[in-house]
Amino acid sequence: MARYASIGHRFWVMFSLWVAAISVVTALGVYAAASSSRTAIARQELQREAVYYDAQLARDPATPLPDTWLIRGYLRAPGQSDAAVPQKLRGFGPGYHQVRQPDGTTGTVLVSEGSRGRLYLLFNNDRPNSVVMLFGLIPVVLVVLIIYFATWLTYRASRKALSPVIALASVVRSWNPDHPEPESLAPANLPAATDSDVEVLVSALYNFANRLEAFVERERNFTRDASHELRTPLTVMKVAVDVLADEDMSPFAQRSLARIRRSVREMEALIETFLVLARESDTGLRDEDFLANDMVGAEVARYRDLLAGKPVEMRFVEHARFTLHAPPRVFAVMVGNLIRNACLYTEHGSVTVEVEADQVRVVDTGSGMSEEDLERAFQAFYRGSRTGDKGHGIGLAIVRRIADRYGWRVTLESALGKGTTATAHFPAAQPPDAALPEPSPKGNVVDFKQQDGG
Repeated sequence: MARYASIGHRFWVMFSLWVAAISVVTALGVYAAASSSRTAIARQELQREAVYYDAQLARDPATPLPDTWLIRGYLRAPGQSDAAVPQKLRGFGPGYHQVRQPDGTTGTVLVSEGSRGRLYLLFNNDRPNSVVMLFGLIPVVLVVLIIYFATWLTYRASRKALSPVIALASVVRSWNPDHPEPESLAPANLPAATDSDVEVLVSALYNFANRLEAFVERERNFTRDASHELRTPLTVMKVAVDVLADEDMSPFAQRSLARIRRSVREMEALIETFLVLARESDTGLRDEDFLANDMVGAEVARYRDLLAGKPVEMRFVEHARFTLHAPPRVFAVMVGNLIRNACLYTEHGSVTVEVEADQVRVVDTGSGMSEEDLERAFQAFYRGSRTGDKGHGIGLAIVRRIADRYGWRVTLESALGKGTTATAHFPAAQPPDAALPEPSPKGNVVDFKQQDGG
């Protein structure tokens, strides 16, 4: 399941990125502005100096060449050599040029033709940097600080507007649906909502919590009452069948009585399975450590009556032993359904229940399943093409639900006319305590020979 960040965290990230983006753009803008400003200032000052020098020459031919902190001039009179012009400037024609100065700084050169010859004006680009940065950076810094302050105020206002939603999310995050406490979601216990939408959300969650609490209470009452009211008549029927079995009855009556006994056992197992699933999140089914072999052996003995009157041999083979930490009744229901299915759909041959170090395998020689039946075997109320009127089509669906609930895994292998192998895998299986007796090297094997009449 994907994890999502909280609203407050998202706002913090968003505003942080926004401030970072403003800082980067501002820095790039200042750098670009400074670079372009230096070039523009250099050309503008050179052009002004050239015009001013020409004007001064017109009034006084003895006007000296420019020689200031920023600009220095050189002149090559007509018919004279380039001796008065620095070597690095001699090859330039009229126009603007960039040149590297002896001190390593960059300069801009303006070459122009005048009445007294060719004039070279050299402008030192790096010297006005402090002035450019001072007058260019201060306004930008002020603007950025204003933007930062406005962003901070916006963030505070947004946090305040969303504080009811954040508080509600915190309460819902710690809320336990198994033990609903509607009062924790009551509107009076949450910060005052800033708008009607939040109030509607709080009221809806509060009403939902009340309905969920009522539903959980009804579920508990149902499972408690059903456990008593349904098992009592079944117990009476089982006792009555056992009493009748001691009477002298005709073969037909004995067969009918055997069918009644099997139906009562199936109904008892079905009701118990439904109750376990209905209470799978109830505290009445506590996790505990138990020996899986004992539970499997009990389920084998419990369902052996389903093979009464059939030429089928049931075997219980223990290749290893393992323990689990889970509700024992849930484990018994899951394994019992696999054994029950094997007994119902096997008319001759054998049903073998094997216990490995981390799995339980049920192998039968029954009718088997086709590929289509295998694909749909775990669907509720699906009955295979060769099941006839046997079963209810929910046994394997219940097994899958229990396996998914507790992190177990169930696989099926089958072939038509050859039988089916159902394997329940338990990844959390642990070896039993050293005090428990170990199985023999060949494995413990218990055979149940079925005779007519059970």
